[in-house]
Amino acid sequence: MELMLAENIKKHRRERKLTQEQMAEVLGVTAGAVYKWESGLSVPELGLIVELADFFDTSVDALLGYRMKDNRMEAAIRRMDEYCRTGDREALTEAEKALKKYPNSFRVVHSCAGVYTFFGAGGKGRAELRRALELFAQARLLIGQNGDPKISDFTLCGEMAGVYLLLGEQEKGLEFLKEHNTGGIFSDSIGVCLAVELGRPEEAEPWLAEALLSSTVSLVNAVVGYVFVFCAREDYASARRVLDAGMGFLRGIREDKSLDFSAKLDALLHLLLAHLQLRQGEAEEARTSAEKAADLVTRFDAAPNYAVDLAPFTGETGSTLVNDSLGTTARESLETVLGLLQNEELNTLWKEVWEHE
Repeated sequence: MELMLAENIKKHRRERKLTQEQMAEVLGVTAGAVYKWESGLSVPELGLIVELADFFDTSVDALLGYRMKDNRMEAAIRRMDEYCRTGDREALTEAEKALKKYPNSFRVVHSCAGVYTFFGAGGKGRAELRRALELFAQARLLIGQNGDPKISDFTLCGEMAGVYLLLGEQEKGLEFLKEHNTGGIFSDSIGVCLAVELGRPEEAEPWLAEALLSSTVSLVNAVVGYVFVFCAREDYASARRVLDAGMGFLRGIREDKSLDFSAKLDALLHLLLAHLQLRQGEAEEARTSAEKAADLVTRFDAAPNYAVDLAPFTGETGSTLVNDSLGTTARESLETVLGLLQNEELNTLWKEVWEHE
């Protein structure tokens, strides 16, 4: 705790245009004593500090220059975050203070585990990483307090696995990831660990294929959502950029002749492209996109396949079932989206295109 008593005595004395000798006479001390106070060589007794504060018409706290630090839980967590953003290792000191004050708080314990992981990873500090593991294990015991839906025992285990990997304990980290891979949330990490860190690419492929499939569906969902967000703002250029990115990704991972579920996704994105092209005055381009969507719909619905073939990525025969909530058939799905887009020009175009299918 740093005090500003010496500087404040000098400042207030000069504001009153007093010499050290005059100040000393007021307080009944020697000029040498005032000099030592202002130089930081000594500190006035408590009674004199109170008398100085009264003379300068200020509070003792203000004269001392003392500012109470906000040690409430949320404030402590914010300070740790700020220190981490600037790479200041004072975050570790703050973490230990917070842990002493709130040893049984999930928020504090989990936040402190993150702080130790951050500094352990940056400098490969094994002591910090071991401390992070201790705190994550403690956080798991306190998980009942957690109110953040993004955090669960599974995600905590994923964070612990990451620390094991940073420590070079790949097998231990891999075991943690596999044991808690509910819903495939760690399939990508498992695949990377096997392929990159453990040099077992054949074993990694099925995990990576599963992760790629899940990521593709998530990406398409995010793209569709963003298109509607930007359209609501009439920002069609931004909607087009995000849609182009999604279509490029989907085009890169699916075979053009494939009529599995990825074809249904492709049809949906082409319909959205037609919508944006109409909004941007590109009527001919919109017709081409709508025709592509209709062709994919016709071919998919003629032989529905609600699986995604993993063979291009695993080198083995296998597939994973996928579905959506828009409609059972591809045509139903696209017509649901048409209703949501509320684009009469697109509705008319779709009817024209569909009549020629």
